[in-house]
Amino acid sequence: MKEVLAVLRSTRVNHTKNALTAAGFLGFTCTSCLGRGKKLVDPNLLKLIMESGNLPMTAAGESMTEATRLIPKRIFSIIVSDERVKDAVDVIIAVNQTQNPGDGKIFISPIAESYSVRIGDQADVV
Repeated sequence: MKEVLAVLRSTRVNHTKNALTAAGFLGFTCTSCLGRGKKLVDPNLLKLIMESGNLPMTAAGESMTEATRLIPKRIFSIIVSDERVKDAVDVIIAVNQTQNPGDGKIFISPIAESYSVRIGDQADVV
């Protein structure tokens, strides 16, 4: 089993959950968070943009409004069988890719074991 952890734009939640469900991924968790990528904003460019009042009205432009601004994001966590990892990743990318900075990141981690809270026994989650 693997955990597919995707940090995505908050505006893509409904598209993502609908696409995951349609692809057969019925169980997942989605949480709100704040964050930012590693890319630094050039303060001189930021100053010029702010002074001119020509801030692009796009996701990329929004991310430049403050050099260290935390942007609302959503984290999707999906536990899948090893064989379905690529399917889950492909679905998430297809729905969230805009070719702009801030589209998100996907991380894959192994799941060693799981337990059912209701029963208290080791569970097969996939």
